[in-house]
Amino acid sequence: MAPKTTKASTKSATKTTKTAKPTKSTKAAASAQLAVGDKAPAFALADQTGAVQKLADHKGRKVLIYFYPKADTPGCTTQSCSVRDARKDLGKQGVDVIGISPDKPSAQQKFDTKYGLGFPLLADEDHAVAAAFGVWGEKSMYGRKYMGIVRSAFLIDEQGKVAAKWYGVSPKDTVPGAFDALGG
Repeated sequence: MAPKTTKASTKSATKTTKTAKPTKSTKAAASAQLAVGDKAPAFALADQTGAVQKLADHKGRKVLIYFYPKADTPGCTTQSCSVRDARKDLGKQGVDVIGISPDKPSAQQKFDTKYGLGFPLLADEDHAVAAAFGVWGEKSMYGRKYMGIVRSAFLIDEQGKVAAKWYGVSPKDTVPGAFDALGG
């Protein structure tokens, strides 16, 4: 079954079309993790400026996509700032960077402005892209179970296939993992 593609609404670039809320079937889909060599799920999501960003826009380039639970929280800030700091070196190796979380574009914009991130932060408000990548799953905090983003990262090759993947990655390990996968 092909993963869902989330498209921007024609009414507003800051909203995505409605898809089903996470259900037991979405939860099951989230457990289906991508494997190296799989085609990366296509997506079209609004970034922090309201512009629609598509994975297809990066065809012919490598892309580091990382999923984070919530903008401007300690772990997500650590992860995003380390990606920001490595972006120039990643760019020299032909790698574009995209961050994705369930935050609204306005929250992504505040996060970008506060830390000078300077790369697309996409709003996956309905979790459809996260589910397609297998990163929307059950989490637990203080004994309470809930659905959320399992912090993960993917290196997508020039043909749109998964070259490397890190499910449940530590915020500080996203960039070293990417450089290891790139061979240096």
